[in-house]
Amino acid sequence: MIGSTMPAADTGGAALGRLAGRTALITGASRGIGAAVAQRFAAEGARVVLAHHPRADMTAFAEELAARLRGDGGEAVALPVDLGTIDGPAALVEAARQAMGPLDIVVANAAATGRGAAVELDVEQFDAVQAVNTRGTWLLARAAYPDLVASGHGSLITVSSVMVATGQPGAVHYTASKAAILGMTRTLAREWGPDGIRVNAIMPGAIRTEHEAETMPDADAVAAQILPLQCLQRRGTPDDLSGAFLFLAGDDSTFVTGQVLCVDGGWVHY
Repeated sequence: MIGSTMPAADTGGAALGRLAGRTALITGASRGIGAAVAQRFAAEGARVVLAHHPRADMTAFAEELAARLRGDGGEAVALPVDLGTIDGPAALVEAARQAMGPLDIVVANAAATGRGAAVELDVEQFDAVQAVNTRGTWLLARAAYPDLVASGHGSLITVSSVMVATGQPGAVHYTASKAAILGMTRTLAREWGPDGIRVNAIMPGAIRTEHEAETMPDADAVAAQILPLQCLQRRGTPDDLSGAFLFLAGDDSTFVTGQVLCVDGGWVHY
C-alpha cells in the first residue's frame, strides 16, 4: 500500500483490541483506503470481511491481504461482489454472515468513479456510478440492518468526498453520488438511531492511493496542485484515514451519529 505505515495485526494485541469480538464488513478493501481500514480493524481485534470487485487483480490483492492478516493471527476472509447489481449487496452481506457471523460494523467504502465533462457524459456512464455508489450503499445498509440492530453497538460508516464541498469540474456523476451519500447518512442516522445504530460519514480529501498513482503517476506534479489547498503541507495516505474509521466504529464514539468527519489535511471546512 502506498505510504503504508500501519503495523500488522498480532495475536496478543488483537485479543485486547478496541474492536475485539466484533465483525466488520469493508467494501473496496483490495487496496487503498479500504485495505488500510481492514488492517487497522484487524489490529484492533475485529474479524474482517474484505469485499472486493470480482476483477482478477482486485481478487488477488484482497486474497493476499486476507492471507497476511490471518498469518498475523487475525480472522479475515475476502469475498467478491459487484455492488452495481441489484442483488450483489444483499448476497455479500449473507456471504459475510456465513463466513464470519453477524455483522457489527459496515464500512461502505467501495466506489465507481470516472472523469468527463457534464455535457459529454452519457446516461449509461452516469447511471453506472449511481448504481454502485448511491444505490449500492443503500442496498448494503438495508441488507445489514438486522445484524446492526441485533449487535447492540452497530455502526455504519459511509464514505463521501471533499468534491461535494469543492464542486470540482469533470466528475458530476461521481460528485452527485457522494453528495447523495451524505443525505443518506443523515437520514439513516435519524431512522436507525432509535434502534441503537450509529450512522456516520467520512469525507476524505486528496489521498495518494494506488489508483491515483496509476492514473496520475507524477506524484510531484499532483502534490504541487494539492498542497496549496491544504493547511497541512504533505500528501494524505490511506493510513491517515484509518484512525477516523476506528473512532467511528468503536466505543469512543458511542454518542456520535449523523456526522461527517472530514479527513483532508485542512482543505475544506464542512
